[in-house]
Amino acid sequence: MVTQLPLPTDGEIIYPESDGQPMADNTLQFRWITVIYHNLAWLLAQDPNVFIAGDLLWYPVQGNNKLRQAPDVMVAFGVPKGERGSYQQWQENNIAPQVVFEILSPGNTKKEMNRKLLFYDRYGVEEYYLFDPQNNNLTGWLRAEAWLDIIEPINGWVSPRLGIRFDLSSDHLVLYRPDGQPFADYLEVQQQLTIITEQLEQERQAKQTVTEQLAQERQAKQTVTEQLAQERQRNQRLEQLLREAGLNPDHDL
Repeated sequence: MVTQLPLPTDGEIIYPESDGQPMADNTLQFRWITVIYHNLAWLLAQDPNVFIAGDLLWYPVQGNNKLRQAPDVMVAFGVPKGERGSYQQWQENNIAPQVVFEILSPGNTKKEMNRKLLFYDRYGVEEYYLFDPQNNNLTGWLRAEAWLDIIEPINGWVSPRLGIRFDLSSDHLVLYRPDGQPFADYLEVQQQLTIITEQLEQERQAKQTVTEQLAQERQAKQTVTEQLAQERQRNQRLEQLLREAGLNPDHDL
């Protein structure tokens, strides 16, 4: 028997989980999105009340499914981790994402990005970072009282919410965690894990070799101890036989 799902009533509003747009237009944009997302997810993994998402539709106003944005990466403090089809703000204690990142692609227009800035300004974002990887250009905005104000200078800037530092002193943007370590992409992390795994395996094999050598030494000592014990037993038996024969082993030999 097939159970038909109930259709939405006239008064029910559907909030789509997709806007039909791709997550990224090219590999460079995609790499930066994933690097920022995964490093922030790792950085804030121990806090159960920080939600991080990439390319997730955010609906700030209940009842309006046309008013929405899908930041490349967004961070919401005070919101529990978990899976979501979209970020419906009224379902999240009305907490707006405090930090958002956008990574430019050649297809993004100035008009489109201005609309996004106005959206983030109007609906409560505290920190907004826009990065153009093609030209290594970073722009940031920080909420000052009731609006987002541009961050100047951005080079060396430390995010108040995230504690990460933005470094534009080289030919490409480098983001540093609060512990001073740079953000790493998946390939770099995998290579580091491979090196660490190989080092651990070498240490394990070295310890195993030492353990085997110690076991061999113990076995050799045990063999010598057994041989000495057998020799003492033979000497004791010989002395007994001599005494039984009327000889004193201490004087007659």
